[in-house]
Amino acid sequence: MAVIFYFSAQPGEASSQSSLGVGRLIGRVFVEGYEDWPKERQDLFAEKIDHPIRKSAHAAEYAVLAILLFLALRRRFWAAFALAAAYAASDEFHQRFVPARSGQISDVLLDSAGALAGLLLLAGVTFLVRGRAEKRRAENGADA
Repeated sequence: MAVIFYFSAQPGEASSQSSLGVGRLIGRVFVEGYEDWPKERQDLFAEKIDHPIRKSAHAAEYAVLAILLFLALRRRFWAAFALAAAYAASDEFHQRFVPARSGQISDVLLDSAGALAGLLLLAGVTFLVRGRAEKRRAENGADA
């Protein structure tokens, strides 16, 4: 929660520069010939993918938060989701007071969806791991 608060407290310009920096990094790592492009084209690429980067970061950070809450709350799925969603709402409210930032209901929904996706992913992985463990136990029991 402190990490989310820290990023949300950054003024709009600082936040934009951070996400543009991520866009440039993605270009360098994943786009063949990116380093040879003129700076204007590199900047245009970073600006073009800025919005998806920001939204993906929103969803991912709330997925992680929800998983951590789930573990801290002794595996209470809906409590973890509700707390993550409530924190998303409070975070967007907080951003209304940060220069050049705004609180968006769409971001609360996106953050909440990220929290739910993280919890569902964890549930799916847990289901698969338990299924494999039970299968292994059954196979070992049949061999005995």
